[in-house]
Amino acid sequence: MAGSFIEITAHDGGRFSAYIARPAQGSGPGLVLLQEIFGINSYLKSMADRYAEEGYVVMVPDLFWRMKPGVVLGYGEADVKEAMQYLARFDIDLACKDIAATVTALRGLPGQAGKVGTIGYCLGGRLALLAATRTDVDCAVSYYGVGLEQYLDEVAAIRCPMVFHFPELDAMCPPDIRARVSAALSKQPHIEQYVYAGCDHAFATPGRAHYDKPATMMAYSRTLALLRKVLGPVYDLNALWEQHCYFEFATRDVDAVMPTMVADPYVNHVPTMTGGVGHDNLKRFYTNHFVNSNPDDTKLIPISRTIGADRIVDEFIFSCTHSREIDWILPGVAPTGKYFEVPMLAVVCFRGDKLYNEHIYWDQASVLVQIGLLNPAGLPVAGIESAKKLLDETLPSNGLMGSNA
Repeated sequence: MAGSFIEITAHDGGRFSAYIARPAQGSGPGLVLLQEIFGINSYLKSMADRYAEEGYVVMVPDLFWRMKPGVVLGYGEADVKEAMQYLARFDIDLACKDIAATVTALRGLPGQAGKVGTIGYCLGGRLALLAATRTDVDCAVSYYGVGLEQYLDEVAAIRCPMVFHFPELDAMCPPDIRARVSAALSKQPHIEQYVYAGCDHAFATPGRAHYDKPATMMAYSRTLALLRKVLGPVYDLNALWEQHCYFEFATRDVDAVMPTMVADPYVNHVPTMTGGVGHDNLKRFYTNHFVNSNPDDTKLIPISRTIGADRIVDEFIFSCTHSREIDWILPGVAPTGKYFEVPMLAVVCFRGDKLYNEHIYWDQASVLVQIGLLNPAGLPVAGIESAKKLLDETLPSNGLMGSNA
């Protein structure tokens, strides 16, 4: 963990601790993470560190301090039993005042710039709703909040933008209760609600029984979209991606490519499963199998680019002559001397102002047809025609369907 602990003065004069993580830039908008019933454990710290990487000054207050300071629990049976004992004694009204004190302390830090938001998980998901009604936070996010139905009379007081993440199968918020909560939230135009099909409570916590990675990634992007819109910081993802590609394809400088990425990045070329995970593995891959293995006539023809809160989707045509072994797209295939063009799609995820990962997709059958390794006769595959039609939509459609067209 990259953070440290500080002390905060409560409204009634007591003092409690909070984990704090700061962005590499040294300053940024504020974010308060609200705990589950397990205290400030490794999961909460890891999320604080991640949001610091996104550019936020993050605080995680110890909300159990009035019962026992420094509670840190895991997710085993004994820990759950102990956590439930704390929950039974938990004073939610005092906790809201402690959250307000945390927000005040965060706003007073020299490195905190601009607005403050909050994100809560489970118990914290309930507290996130109450923070949006009882404190001056600028936005709030609730992950699988429990007991929300007890506070529906406060929903009308939510004045800031807010996102709610509901697992479809959450026994702690069954369908009838979720319907009531959703109906109340739907009356507020600045509230977004998402239901994650097939997911259960705590789906966003790695290591827990119901962890669901796809849902976690989707929820994270939706959360970050709200934070960027309300709090900032807003990075020029287009310029960052252009710079990264310039070092990859124009100057072919691996030592310049790597600083455009986070400390632990990864790249996955989906059709061939080539790339690398982690700085050293990825740098080795770039050096030996990517940056310097692309033919001299390599060309990227841009088609479209969609820019979101934390990622870019880039559509383009990749073209070159197979004049050398191109390990990443045709591993183990000796040069054929054949020219090929193939549509590609790059989904590029960022953390803050650095690239985090790249997922690159293309039609490998089209490439194999064009270099002569796959006979298209009788198969529903196309060669260079797929790239040509991407540039000219008036070219014939449905040719592979034959008489059925």
